[in-house]
Amino acid sequence: MGKKWTYLFKEGRADMKDLLGGKGANLAEMVRIGIPVPHGFTVTTEACNAYLAAGQSFPAGMWEQVLEAMQKVESATGKKFGDAQNPLLVSCRSGGKFSMPGMMDTVLNIGLNDETIKGMIKLTGDERFVYDAYRRLVQMFGSVVMGIPDEPFEEVITHVRRKAGVKSDAELTADDWQAVTQEFKEIFKKQTHGDFPTDPLDQLRKATEAVFKSWNGKRAIDYRNAAGIPHDMGTAVNIVTMVFGNMGNTSATGVAMTRNASTGEQHIEGDYLTNAQGEDVVAGIRITDDIQKLKDEMPSAYQEFEDICQKLEKHYREMQDVEFTIENGKLWMLQTRDGKRTAQAAVRIAVDMVEEGLITKEEAVMRVTPDQIDFFLHPQFDVQAKHKAHSGGRFLAKGLNVSPGAAVGIVAFDADRAEQWAKERGKDVIMVRPETKPDDVHGMLAAEGILTSRGGRTSHAALVARQFGTPAVVGVSSLEIDLVNRKMSVGTHEIKEGDWISIDGTAGEVFLGQLETMVPDIRDPWLLKLLSWADEFRRLGVWANADYPKDAERAREYGAQGIGLCRTEHMFFESERLPHVQKMIMTDLTHERKEALDVILPFQREDFAGLFRAMDGLPVIIRLIDPPLHEFLPNRFDLMHELSDLKIRLQQAANLAQVDDLLDQIRLKETMLKRVESLHEANPMLGLRGVRLGIQIPELTTMQVRAIFEAACVVAKDGVDVHPEVMIPLTSHVNELKIQREALESEAKKVMDEQDIVIDYKFGTMIEIPRAALTMDEIADFTEFISFGTNDLTQTTYGISRDDAEAGFLIEYISTGVLPDNPFATIDPNGVGELMRIAVTKGRAKNPELEAGICGEHGGDPTSIQLCHELGLTYVSCSPFRVPIARLAAAHAAIKDK
Repeated sequence: MGKKWTYLFKEGRADMKDLLGGKGANLAEMVRIGIPVPHGFTVTTEACNAYLAAGQSFPAGMWEQVLEAMQKVESATGKKFGDAQNPLLVSCRSGGKFSMPGMMDTVLNIGLNDETIKGMIKLTGDERFVYDAYRRLVQMFGSVVMGIPDEPFEEVITHVRRKAGVKSDAELTADDWQAVTQEFKEIFKKQTHGDFPTDPLDQLRKATEAVFKSWNGKRAIDYRNAAGIPHDMGTAVNIVTMVFGNMGNTSATGVAMTRNASTGEQHIEGDYLTNAQGEDVVAGIRITDDIQKLKDEMPSAYQEFEDICQKLEKHYREMQDVEFTIENGKLWMLQTRDGKRTAQAAVRIAVDMVEEGLITKEEAVMRVTPDQIDFFLHPQFDVQAKHKAHSGGRFLAKGLNVSPGAAVGIVAFDADRAEQWAKERGKDVIMVRPETKPDDVHGMLAAEGILTSRGGRTSHAALVARQFGTPAVVGVSSLEIDLVNRKMSVGTHEIKEGDWISIDGTAGEVFLGQLETMVPDIRDPWLLKLLSWADEFRRLGVWANADYPKDAERAREYGAQGIGLCRTEHMFFESERLPHVQKMIMTDLTHERKEALDVILPFQREDFAGLFRAMDGLPVIIRLIDPPLHEFLPNRFDLMHELSDLKIRLQQAANLAQVDDLLDQIRLKETMLKRVESLHEANPMLGLRGVRLGIQIPELTTMQVRAIFEAACVVAKDGVDVHPEVMIPLTSHVNELKIQREALESEAKKVMDEQDIVIDYKFGTMIEIPRAALTMDEIADFTEFISFGTNDLTQTTYGISRDDAEAGFLIEYISTGVLPDNPFATIDPNGVGELMRIAVTKGRAKNPELEAGICGEHGGDPTSIQLCHELGLTYVSCSPFRVPIARLAAAHAAIKDK
């Protein structure tokens, strides 16, 4: 016996989706568990692949098996395909392993011709119904099989409706449909230069071929690319006996979900139409009725339908999306599949099904994706509002989707104005910049959203936006910003400062005007319960990156078990501190530097005390200052412009007092410019920063360490359970760490002696340089913990600047497959990941108790979290708004590991 190409529904099972496709396998499973399904069979996905591989030729034996299966369907139904007295009609439907709604082809009412319609009219006594079915076959066969455009067919129906003086197809008569059918045949002949096929077997053969071919249709390929579905799976073909919902008022057709797909509530929701075929429900030709109305209209059929929905849910242990037809009071199920749902519904359904005893906690955790958790944490645009904006010409541009959520506001082109408008005028602001800098943070914090024309996924704008949960779109290259005239443009669209725009940080899209938003709630009880289950399964700790007490409080509320990164330099940019920071940088005199640092110290101490109080009982890792000093000074080119302006004003000074004032300003700016130029580095990312800066300016390290330990002593005396951990950035050689540790321990001891209290603390370093990872066996002698700074480690491993790369060649590398993923979005497992593995292995060989975590933005990426679990890291640290996502992703990693 040759290869089996066809399976009757009674021969299949749910676990045969690879062979029978999702629709065929589920139809077979419904038959197997006693649910009423019209008789039929499935032609396998293997037949499709063989057909396509053979240059669109059926494989040997397949068509013979189709004919044999048709004979068995005829016997089961008591009807005969092509018989004029008692004709069997079938549909030919696609069905791949994974649902691809509307992407492939279907043909209904196969078997109708000028002879069989006579038998159908005699059998049904409904001439209108039969001609309606016949015209649908001619139209669908013409469109799907022969490639005739839909427009000529639709023009005919529109003309007939107008001539008959009716508004909907449902009002057309038998004579109308008979005339339409004849005109459709003429269109068919004109477009194909041949008559509509009257041989039912010829119709079936060509329809089967059309479904096979539709696997490689453009829309199907595009959908698979977007959904990540492999292109070599093929589609099955399901040949199903036609049942009709358009045979009068005891017939109906509909689509339903076994639970509410928006909220997850446990009740059936759906739409149906009386006296209609399935396509009418989907096409919107008639206004549908709510499925609950069926309970009153056809109570017996509805009760059976409700019972079947419950049976399917219990059998599949999942919410189902079903299609049904009622033919003269008899219910038939035409499809079941796992139902698509919103994020809220996904979480509620998973939790409810555990409590109903249908699934386990592990299954519930695995059924919810990290992306769905993300939905709860950010405002979203209303789906309909966004669709209208796209279709209404309000879509403006697309960039990198670096921080999810929806934001609507008026455009502000600088940080000061953004803050002023937001705080003083109470306006919602979108801050728009070519790129952001650290001294833009106040405006970024005040803004509802951030939009830049330059920058990548780990640019300053992206990092700060994610840190504070602010929606952001960066790297919008088509956006031209004119800061002088306070306007921006994309193509012919011009937006002035103060105009309204909307940005979607989830999709990376920018829109003109105000789009309607909806705000999800993190306190959703089902979400909290699901995350508590996730915590039971995960091994990785989940910590947060937080620089201020309010961030720490939010992180703790979201389930963070510690602070994995506090960046002290962000605190230096605040207006009351920056002048003293600049004074410290400008002077060459040790006593002046100390004076400036003495002013900064109380501010730092209060910052740290706030963090320690917020994280009472949990560890707080504080990274000593990392960026190069020039970042705290004005931009070189800005200073040059300001000097030129001052010199022009000097020439126009009206009196001696003005001259003296302008000369003082010029001397100050010249001194500052000289210092900026002396600090200039060709590549500051690899220059005087991090541990190198601490060794060069030891007073800076001393001040920060004193602030940390004074704060720890103060809060400890107040009863706070404090656990400071001090982290040195950018270590590349063990001797750097040795020098800094000695300085740190000396100052820490001084403070504890002064305060007469002992604080339990840890000392550690960031691993951002490949050499540090490779020499971890040496470094482990001087550190209790390490934290991988994966953003910088990726840059130094690849030898590329992330912002330059993401704005340039990296996009092409990813689109052409040179790189499989953006290494700044997901950790590169073979390069960066291998360095991490070496570091952990060498470090723990020296010190088995060595704690290891990551604190780059990769800490919130689910794929990277999976790698961190596999490497045996202690924790991941991410922005507070990604803590719930990391909790779930860490649980997924642990469950998969089992």
